[in-house]
Amino acid sequence: MPLIEVGRKAPAFKLNDAKGDAHSLKDLAGKAVVLYFYPKDDTSGCTKQACEFRDEKARFTRAKAVVLGVSPDDEKSHGKFIDKHDLNFTLLADPKDSKGDPRVCEKYGVWQEKSMYGRKYMGVVRTTYLIDPAGKVVRRWDKVKVTDHAQEVLDAVKAL
Repeated sequence: MPLIEVGRKAPAFKLNDAKGDAHSLKDLAGKAVVLYFYPKDDTSGCTKQACEFRDEKARFTRAKAVVLGVSPDDEKSHGKFIDKHDLNFTLLADPKDSKGDPRVCEKYGVWQEKSMYGRKYMGVVRTTYLIDPAGKVVRRWDKVKVTDHAQEVLDAVKAL
């Protein structure tokens, strides 16, 4: 599936957090949502990105925005990642279906063919969506460079 274009309604989802509690986009109506997709818990780039969002959490809260991280890792992996790095926002598990594809990552177009050392495989392409309180995508960051990304997203939230 293609990436969601700016101006389009964000696809609905319902995913579990590290404690097994379900979260849906519908439940967040009326709030700005930062939905960031990342490849894997506790890897160098993903840890740096998560820690930047952690460090800016209070500012996102003041701007009335919710930060959600999504990866194909399971709830247990998310729990360990949260505990290890003292993460203060929600990570959602997007488990792979019977075909080996995480359904929400697919819906948002971030489940793509990647290549490393000449080997091709399917994985999450680091992407962030900013969804406005009405549920529309107002900004998308593709192939995110981690350094200072949280600040860039926060600036966009404040401009809503």
